[in-house]
Amino acid sequence: MARLNHHFLKLSAGYLFPEIARRVASFEKECPDLAPRVIRCGIGDVTEPLPRAAVEAMRAAVDEMGARDTFRGYPPATGHDFVRHAIAEGDFRSRGCDISPDEIFLSDGSKPDASAILEILGDGIRVAVADPVYPVYVDTNVMAGHTGAALTGADAGRYAGILYLDTGAADGFVAAPPSAHADIAYLCFPNNPTGAVATRSQLQAWVDWAHRQDAILIFDAAYEAYITDPAIPHSIYEIPGAREVAIEFRSFSKVGGFTGVRAGYTVVPTSLLASSIDGSRHPLHALWSRRWATCSNGVSYPVQRGAEALYSYAGRAQCRALVEFYLENARLLSSSLREAGLRVFGGVNAPYVWATCPDGLTSWQAFDLILRELQVVVTPGSGFGRCGEGYFRVSAFNSRENVLEVGARLKTLARTSVASR
Repeated sequence: MARLNHHFLKLSAGYLFPEIARRVASFEKECPDLAPRVIRCGIGDVTEPLPRAAVEAMRAAVDEMGARDTFRGYPPATGHDFVRHAIAEGDFRSRGCDISPDEIFLSDGSKPDASAILEILGDGIRVAVADPVYPVYVDTNVMAGHTGAALTGADAGRYAGILYLDTGAADGFVAAPPSAHADIAYLCFPNNPTGAVATRSQLQAWVDWAHRQDAILIFDAAYEAYITDPAIPHSIYEIPGAREVAIEFRSFSKVGGFTGVRAGYTVVPTSLLASSIDGSRHPLHALWSRRWATCSNGVSYPVQRGAEALYSYAGRAQCRALVEFYLENARLLSSSLREAGLRVFGGVNAPYVWATCPDGLTSWQAFDLILRELQVVVTPGSGFGRCGEGYFRVSAFNSRENVLEVGARLKTLARTSVASR
């Protein structure tokens, strides 16, 4: 008898964003006259065109593929040398990080990498995550069998076996290393969903903890391009000792508008070791290389040329312009929410604005209110964990016209919440 992966059956609910889409579709069907007014600021999907440098590079690469003399077949599973060298120099060596091109593994994005990395980690590992947290970190570990059953009651939405690190406004939504043991810990900075960033000393504390615990840090730096504070590290490898304890995810989705193109990469240093069941130590770099050679035929050649172009002089300028555009959107949204009397976090070093719900409303109640009364789609904070209750996230990824309209509507939120009661 063929058997399914029973760990999938432990998933306590549907993935957050399909649930949002379901509620929005239901509202639009119920109120068709209001449907054209709906503006989506929930999912973090970019809206602006690709950088011209990437477009031109991909077009030239397609032309190459159309001629016998320059046609290319399967790419290397881990990425062409030209893009790995560009990444190593542009993202790491330029910041003093000792990362070599062969430690960079190109992929179709950091989200699938967050799942795939678990294929080279053993059974029975204990996972630590901050709360609020990007749901993918938790759900992929549930699917991989690294958790117990879904919890109920006051712990509903959580899973047995995971070490949850509660955060909130008092600590700036930055978790401190736990006193308890964990085998892997997920860190995301700039943070999705809260927009928080970690200081150099906070990251050093995590690296020191990982050395003491013989643990691995999985550091998601998908939004590092949005850091405006020069004192904030862009990479975990800016921290002494991180090469021996950390894996880093990166994405071109939010810096280069590649959400529809698909490209990202993972850094696995050759100096990062983990223990096998017999206690012997082995480099994860070799296992990750083997995994890619077996499971992937690589990212397409035109996309890799597009990614490489983002590191050119023109590409960097165009990416910076994109980032500044979305950061200005975040500033406008933050200002409107403050005018509505809400407490606001993020939106300075990140493209997400994290706000308190109007008094007395849960996250999903605030979501429904903002959708029904203002026709704006946000993301309920409780979808990111128990500590997200009482907050909602607003994405700055939108057109300026939409952001100005959303801002004008959000300014009325305090009056709207009172009137709806």
